[in-house]
Amino acid sequence: MSGNEQKYIQQAFDSNWIAPLGANVDAFEKEIATYVGASDAIAVSSGTAAIHLALSLLGVSSGDQVFCSTLTFVASANPILYLGAEPVFIDSEPDTWNMSPKALERAFVDAAREQRLPKAVIVVHLYGQSAKMDEILNLCNRYEVPVIEDAAESLGSTYKGKASGTLGKFGVYSFNGNKIITTSGGGMLVSNDRHAIQQARFLATQARDQAHHYQHSQLGYNYRMSNILAGIGRAQLEVLNERIASRRKVFNTYLQELGDLLTVNFMPEMLNTMSNRWLTALTINENAFSTTSEILEIMRNHNIEARPVWKPLHLQPLYRGAKYYPHKEKSHVAERLFWSGICLPSGSNLLEGDQMYIIDSFKKALRMKEPVREMV
Repeated sequence: MSGNEQKYIQQAFDSNWIAPLGANVDAFEKEIATYVGASDAIAVSSGTAAIHLALSLLGVSSGDQVFCSTLTFVASANPILYLGAEPVFIDSEPDTWNMSPKALERAFVDAAREQRLPKAVIVVHLYGQSAKMDEILNLCNRYEVPVIEDAAESLGSTYKGKASGTLGKFGVYSFNGNKIITTSGGGMLVSNDRHAIQQARFLATQARDQAHHYQHSQLGYNYRMSNILAGIGRAQLEVLNERIASRRKVFNTYLQELGDLLTVNFMPEMLNTMSNRWLTALTINENAFSTTSEILEIMRNHNIEARPVWKPLHLQPLYRGAKYYPHKEKSHVAERLFWSGICLPSGSNLLEGDQMYIIDSFKKALRMKEPVREMV
């Protein structure tokens, strides 16, 4: 916590307004919109809810296709199923670990030939790193398909000077307990289309018609954020820049201490982007003397919570049989990242001594038999 949350929570109690809506909700929405440079924002119960609302606003329904990054948490794609639509998963590319423009283009070519273009493209900014948005937006604009940016992990990151989540039609942020700032649970939908956000507010409040009685003409959802959680979010937002600086410092320490190991490669930061480094992610190459599963087990035995990279959605049992486009023929980047990737502890409050313990344990897990890069 930032230490200032209680002030905003007390304001909610003093006003006797703790349910969804309220002064904190209104202020939190405006503050997020201002921070990222979006025209408007709506605070909701989760990032998943925000994606669901965005797809609903774009008219996604049964039988439609939606293209989606495959290397991501399942919440990025589940709302596609909520609406009865079909996900088409797009592989990653090596420069950012995010959606491959090459794979996306092949998916568009096939969809156009079949006269079944997707209703939307959901691009995920993985672990804080922005995808290649110029290439992706150029393709989507060519086919007149709107983009939803799942920026759940990348609040505070930038792409060519613009905030992650503000380049597409809609942007989505998450304030889950593990995110760079948290409300314990919650999310935000942002857009430069004020009318769309106003419609999202309507849908997220059970789609109640303007009438003195309770009248509903279309399906709505109970997705609004509570006034208390929004107060927590306001205090958290005040320290977001400090959190980003802390996460980047954690990453730089890992890079300094492990970057010379031939078997380790860190997630890249593309030129003209700034990652919030929500998590420090790296891969172990095929010359390593330990597998990722062995390393993770050793770390667990040292009471260190390291984790694998997200399992690609096209490999998940839930999405068995879904269409999938690899980066290149016989080049499945997301699968390779899954089998070789590890996320190290990256908390903003990670103490220097604890991080060095993690680094030492990680080196031991690698068995320290690999050579060190020679300095040129």
